[in-house]
Amino acid sequence: MQRFIKPLLCTALPLMALLFSFLSPPVMALPVAAGNSRTLTEERARLLTGEVIVALSNLQEGVTGVEGQIYIAAPPKKVWQVITDYNNHKNFVPNVIDSGIISDNGIEKVMFEKGKSRMFIFSKEVYIKMKVWGEHLTRLCFQQITGDFKVYQGEWLLVDYPQGAGTFLTYKAEVKPDFYAPQFAVRNVQNRDCPLMMIAMKKQAELNSDKTLPPSGNG
Repeated sequence: MQRFIKPLLCTALPLMALLFSFLSPPVMALPVAAGNSRTLTEERARLLTGEVIVALSNLQEGVTGVEGQIYIAAPPKKVWQVITDYNNHKNFVPNVIDSGIISDNGIEKVMFEKGKSRMFIFSKEVYIKMKVWGEHLTRLCFQQITGDFKVYQGEWLLVDYPQGAGTFLTYKAEVKPDFYAPQFAVRNVQNRDCPLMMIAMKKQAELNSDKTLPPSGNG
C-alpha cells in the first residue's frame, strides 16, 4: 500500500501548491501609494458633496485624537480670516461663549476661549488659553498654555482647490480634559461638536464669498 501512497503524495503536493498559488492574492497586488491616492480622491468627492468627515482615535495615556474635514466654497484667504478671527469666535462658533486675543508679537498670538461642554445631561464651562502660530494661508497650529485640559493641541490645514475656487479645510487635535471624563464620553462630545464647529467655519467663510471669488475653472 505504501508504494502507491508515496507516488500519489509526490504528485498531489505540487498540484496543491500550484492551486494555492492561484487562490492566494499576490503580495504586490496594489502599491501603497495607489491605494492612498484613491482614498484621498474618494474623500474629496464626499467633501465636495457637502459631507463633513470626522475621524476619532484613542491615543496613548487617554488622549483622544480628532480629525475633521470639510470643503468650503471660499478661497483660503477668506477661510484663514475666519479661523483666525479669535475676537469673534464667540459670535458664530457653537458652544463658545467668550473669546479674544490676549497678545500678539507678530510671530505668534496668545488667545483665550471659554466654552460650554455638554456630556449627557450635564454641562461644564471650560476655559483655555493657548498660543497659535503657523504658515500664512496654509497651516495654523495651536497649543494650550493654561486651562481645563491636560492635553489640547493641534492644527488647521488649508488646501486650495482652484477648480472650485474653494478650500479643503482639515482640523486635527489631541484632547484630554483635566477633569474626570471617560474617554468614550470625550469621543461622543468631539463626534458631536467637531462637525458643528466645521460647519460654522464654512458658513462664516462663505458669507458674501461670491463677491470676491475668482471665476471657477472647468473640471
